[in-house]
Amino acid sequence: MPFILNRRIQAVAVVVFSIFSLSVSAKDLTIERIFSGSPLAGETPRALKFAPGGKYLSYLKGSEENPQRYDLWLYDIEAEKHQLLVSADQLATDEVELSHEEKARRERQRVSGSGIIEYSWSAEGDALLFPYNGDVFYHQPGKSKPRQMTKTEAFETDVKFSPEGNYISYIREQNLYFVDIASGEEQAVTTEGGGTIKFGMAEFVAQEEMKRMTGYWWSPDESAIALTKVDESPVPLATRSEIYADRIETIQQRYPFAGSDNVDIDLGIYQIKDSTTDWLELDRLGDGYLARVKWVGDSQQLSYQWQSRNQQELNLLIYNRQEKSERELLTETSDSWVNLHNDLHFLEDDKHFIWASERSGHKHLYLYRLDGSLIRQLSSGDWQVDELEAVDESTGALYYTARKESPLESHLYRSQLNSSSAANPTRITEREGMHDIEFSSDARSYLDTYSSPQQPKQVSLHGPTGNHLAWLSENKITEDHPLSPYLRNWRYPEFGELEASDGQTLYYKMTKPSDFDAEKKYPVLVYVYGGPGAQRVTKSWGSEFVQYMAQQGFIVFTLDNRGSANRGKSFEAPIYKNMGGPEIEDQVTGVQYLTNLPFVDAERIGIYGHSYGGYMSLLAMFKAPEYFKAGVAGAPVTDWRLYDTHYTERFMGMPDEGNAYENSSVFPYSKDLKGDLLIYHGMADDNVLFTHSTKLYKQLQDNAQSFEMMNYPGKKHSINGRNTKIHLYSMIAQFFQQTIGEQ
Repeated sequence: MPFILNRRIQAVAVVVFSIFSLSVSAKDLTIERIFSGSPLAGETPRALKFAPGGKYLSYLKGSEENPQRYDLWLYDIEAEKHQLLVSADQLATDEVELSHEEKARRERQRVSGSGIIEYSWSAEGDALLFPYNGDVFYHQPGKSKPRQMTKTEAFETDVKFSPEGNYISYIREQNLYFVDIASGEEQAVTTEGGGTIKFGMAEFVAQEEMKRMTGYWWSPDESAIALTKVDESPVPLATRSEIYADRIETIQQRYPFAGSDNVDIDLGIYQIKDSTTDWLELDRLGDGYLARVKWVGDSQQLSYQWQSRNQQELNLLIYNRQEKSERELLTETSDSWVNLHNDLHFLEDDKHFIWASERSGHKHLYLYRLDGSLIRQLSSGDWQVDELEAVDESTGALYYTARKESPLESHLYRSQLNSSSAANPTRITEREGMHDIEFSSDARSYLDTYSSPQQPKQVSLHGPTGNHLAWLSENKITEDHPLSPYLRNWRYPEFGELEASDGQTLYYKMTKPSDFDAEKKYPVLVYVYGGPGAQRVTKSWGSEFVQYMAQQGFIVFTLDNRGSANRGKSFEAPIYKNMGGPEIEDQVTGVQYLTNLPFVDAERIGIYGHSYGGYMSLLAMFKAPEYFKAGVAGAPVTDWRLYDTHYTERFMGMPDEGNAYENSSVFPYSKDLKGDLLIYHGMADDNVLFTHSTKLYKQLQDNAQSFEMMNYPGKKHSINGRNTKIHLYSMIAQFFQQTIGEQ
């Protein structure tokens, strides 16, 4: 079939100008409304934090005029009063162009918007700290104006208070600095950073794949700072173009493609008293990753986690800075891979610690002595612990979130450090759904960010037994709620179970059209992610775009295939050295179920996903064309050799080990494309590089296969921007309307 501009490709140009007039006259919801900046699901605070002492809560919130430009707010718990603390406009009305380093850091954090993006409290709860426009600001509640601590042309990033609140530290031009708050005197911890050398900074894969966003850590007593030294010179230098509407920037990026060299990394301890640094010389540990760093409370012992290059071994080590000696506390091993976590907690006696492990097949908590000997297991069962939330040592209470009742719900549980009832903790949260918990530092109260399929996010304050103290954001759906006008057509998902070929349970959710008639046959949109580390089928508030497509007459179906998160290692492991195999098999199982439903049109099934979901959409269209008639692939991985070391090698091993990479690439299967395909990509993507899509464009063109494309100038992996989002999702809706929608 020749590669020609068919009617749908011609229609893409029309989308830009007329997509907003889709035939929705009988419907309420529009894509413009979804991305208006004022969420349909209601406003909830972001970056919620307890002030030390538990008297105040702080959060970020945008204004009605500009919901994406954030100000800093305070909530007085006792008075139940909200107060604007610092307005971004109070600092400056014009924002400077972010540095490339800061743009990349925000992309890794999945942070968008402007104004005050992040902040922290001092240890005493009497001051706040935040970066803005590349400088550092210090503010004491009650004072009229924040104090600007730096004023340089360079950007200060990764800004922190020292633990006792005497210093402020930050990274500038790849070096670490701190300033004495009282005197204003600045001290350089390092001076040799620059080029390929970075001090106190997290390298690309640490940020993107290990979720380690920093490269330095203060000791609790402020006598020392642990910091990394990263040498990027071994990492391949990739030349890529960031294509903007009015220019092309050539970027030299150190990108660790799978199988290539990673950074050289070391960990040091800088002594504040004499300005000297002791380096631990991590190169002796071989090829691997510095995954986590954490001080013991005595400030003399520093723990760090070292992960082997194949990620089948994780070592927890501890270094004594006085004795300059090191010992290994424990080692986790796996015949597939070891997942990282943030659940290492040292008890106040400096003699015990809590650790999370998947050695039983599910993530659970364990109590150890500091000599590395195991005392007891603190949770157990065929269910997953999400996160250790708090430890109240005065009462011996241990708090954690877990999936004990169902993998589709997350609840808060309490057990005792000295109890043997690991399998039967006390459940604290009651309402069915997803509970995201944040405890105060003394574990005497917590914030619960809750949602369910019927309830958008709510934020409430509770005592340690679960007693409700106050609403921060009740977000109750009343007549004046932004969702209220649309409720008459709103549809809620139905949940169900299927069985994978190996007997494991697959969960799905299905949203039917608002005017659903069981006597009719409907098209289906399979909305997919499918990759490891994520879960899409939960009893939480859903996507407004899913709702929109349901209101346009589509059944929207999502299934979590094997490889997805929060189900234990036996559910994740089938994708090991076999990515794109079990996932597509399970998605086909879902479609086979759908085609047996009397109200599903088997000839009108499409699939859409972004990132790993884009990869899944391509494979579904190429490997199962008899099931999927249309697909949209957003920012897709096409060849795992083009993706980074830590993520790819975790699941695929090294590229020279067998045929796993060839079998998991989309290219061997692209010749079997039969349906309608749309691919889109950000032209400045530094995560899934634009090369992934351009290579596929070329192969499909060489094969004379018809497809459609849409590329976004200047956009990175998240394709951010209000109008860009409107264009993107309008285009996707138009594509499915024209290919599998009502004819």
